[in-house]
Amino acid sequence: MCRFRFLTLSVLVVFLVPIAAQAQDSRIEYRVVATTKTSTLEKEMNQAAEAGFRFASTMGGETAVGGKEVVVVMSKSSAEANPGRRIYRVLATNRTSTMQKEMQQLGDEGFTYMGQSVSETTFGGKEVLIIMENISGQENKRKQYKLLATSRTSTMQKELNQEGEAGFRILGLTVAKTSFGGDELVCILGKW
Repeated sequence: MCRFRFLTLSVLVVFLVPIAAQAQDSRIEYRVVATTKTSTLEKEMNQAAEAGFRFASTMGGETAVGGKEVVVVMSKSSAEANPGRRIYRVLATNRTSTMQKEMQQLGDEGFTYMGQSVSETTFGGKEVLIIMENISGQENKRKQYKLLATSRTSTMQKELNQEGEAGFRILGLTVAKTSFGGDELVCILGKW
């Protein structure tokens, strides 16, 4: 009887020790970056990336202390094996034609769209803000991006279906006041 209890206890220890170690290895640490300046946002995101953090989420809006800020949450998992050094670029403009060109330049270098938000400028306008990521040391395939902007949802549906037929998939959507179109739906699509 004593031998059976010892054997049962040994089996339990063999199974529980790896489970406890796995639970400890799956901790996630977060870093919050909040700013009103896109240049500061890119700098702070890249500093966090050097410490092993990666982009998790973003949102623009009014915070209690900082005012109108863009907030980015970055995370680092202890379970992730060799994540590679990430490089971030933050694109911000109220001219959608400029954004399309800048996104495609980064896509040609292998950057991946990660998220988008709207940030308010110091002059009261709103900019579309897009976060792009590249991982150094990996083969980064060229990516194609399209930016669609319109004030009419029926027009957006038609344009989305046209791009969908060409293999583009939707990556993100925001509503922003741009310099040309006023309040516009801004949709980012990608293909790779």
